[in-house]
Amino acid sequence: MTILSKLRVATLGVAFATFGAGMSQADVYKWITFKPQGAGDAQALTTQWLVDEFAKRTEGKHSIQVFWGGSVAGTKEIPDVLGAGAGDFGDIVTPYFPDQMPLNNAVGFFIPQPKNSLEVGEFMENLHETYPQFDEELASQNLYAFGFRPLEAYGLLCTKPVKNMADMKGLRVRSYGFAYPALIEAMGATPVSIATSETYEALERSIVDCTPIGPALARGWKYDEVAKYYMEMPLGASFGHLLAMNLDSYKSMDPETQAIVDQLGHDYLVEYTRVLDEDDARVRELWKGELGVTVMDFPTEELTALVNDPGVQAVRAEWIEKADKLGVPAEKIAAELQF
Repeated sequence: MTILSKLRVATLGVAFATFGAGMSQADVYKWITFKPQGAGDAQALTTQWLVDEFAKRTEGKHSIQVFWGGSVAGTKEIPDVLGAGAGDFGDIVTPYFPDQMPLNNAVGFFIPQPKNSLEVGEFMENLHETYPQFDEELASQNLYAFGFRPLEAYGLLCTKPVKNMADMKGLRVRSYGFAYPALIEAMGATPVSIATSETYEALERSIVDCTPIGPALARGWKYDEVAKYYMEMPLGASFGHLLAMNLDSYKSMDPETQAIVDQLGHDYLVEYTRVLDEDDARVRELWKGELGVTVMDFPTEELTALVNDPGVQAVRAEWIEKADKLGVPAEKIAAELQF
């Protein structure tokens, strides 16, 4: 944990103790998130939905107070800060923690893959229900995943039209994570590692020509102001975020409240993907009209053929090797992410 994280943990621990003085035990739980409350996107809206549902389903016995916008911990600090007990609930962006969470980053090694957002979330639920190693990986950090937030199905947003794989040659494409660098190279393009927050300027200044993204996120980050061509590539949905709890906080709940939390995790996935689909449809209508973004089909067979590229296969083999060592049937799991 960083020094800043330790200071925040200590400070928030004092603040929470003072805040809770005189109140019944576990009356108010704390949710720490990097997401601004006013973002108005699927994550922010459904986080509030979950908070409201928790109070409703516990009949007002318990509630959650959300500490929005990184006020307690930044994106890369949340696992340590949450595990240390400066919050009870939190959002963990798994691709930022490949060494801490190799199993829970499984989907990120298998792009492109055929599952949509809901299917990816259900896939993660099933892995946790079937293989205890997925929970144990988090428990070793005093964390518990009660739900999953996949990202939307991605295509490719570009500053110029891209009709087929031949048009990818020589383009500079924003890259991140595990599979994308190898996939972009297999396309004949050049991967460029750029943070999400810096991608708008990179597109505007032609530092990159394209970025993998979905419509809702493209609109949220306003990338569609400077990149006007969206290619319908079958990249599949990425994962994503854990809806996590401090493990001690979860264990301290009575069985009835634990059951409510676990059911909420599943119900959240359904509500989140519903809101995400609505957001996708809204953005596509805006693209047709005032925003003037052209949506283009990309030859599916040209992309899926790249799964057999040696570089792409090497990334997949890397996860399989790690997972095998951790005692899960990696080849069986990987087969569920094949076209």
